[in-house]
Amino acid sequence: MNMMSTNAFKYQKTGRYSTFGNPAVAKHILIALHGYGQLAPFFIRKFNQLDPNQYFVVCPEGPHRFYMDGTSGRVGASWMTKEERETDIQDYILFLDQLMDHVITENYFEKKTLLGFSQGGATASRWLAYGRHQFDQFLLWAAVFPPDMDAHFIPRFESSENFWIIGDQDEFISMAKAKNYFEELKKQLKRIEFVNFEGTHDIDAATLNTFLR
Repeated sequence: MNMMSTNAFKYQKTGRYSTFGNPAVAKHILIALHGYGQLAPFFIRKFNQLDPNQYFVVCPEGPHRFYMDGTSGRVGASWMTKEERETDIQDYILFLDQLMDHVITENYFEKKTLLGFSQGGATASRWLAYGRHQFDQFLLWAAVFPPDMDAHFIPRFESSENFWIIGDQDEFISMAKAKNYFEELKKQLKRIEFVNFEGTHDIDAATLNTFLR
């Protein structure tokens, strides 16, 4: 008789996030989800050129931290892996929902933008589809839309302006493949625009500013 089993139970966990700006006066909130191997305190620096009295930026951190090389040195974070995938998706959606509840409890924002960069793009997509909160803008930045997204939830994206943004020198995809991918993406998301900028796999400040303005 096999006596071994794998089980799961719910417990409370502390989530980390970084912010930039003055939420008491800013009227535009930007939730930005980082890519694989990044940390919130470092990712938030990509947005410090914004006016802190106009924009309040919130960068949640992926729940899985790990050493990037061996067992010491630089630490990064990830949103999920293939192991216990569905459970991790449910957990980070709950984390993001509760974080958003926490942020908007005492502050009012006229406009809400969600940005998902690289691995954070799939995370942001699932949150927008399955979570409680809606946004005016969704910026899928150098990221892949989840290919397994339940079509039943696609209408959730019709209430936001959606953009797929990528640099013309992105290390992970050529422009030819990017354009082909976008044509396939449009079959899922009817309301989405393609935006190309001069740059690599990164957040381009000038391009970001055009959306936020």
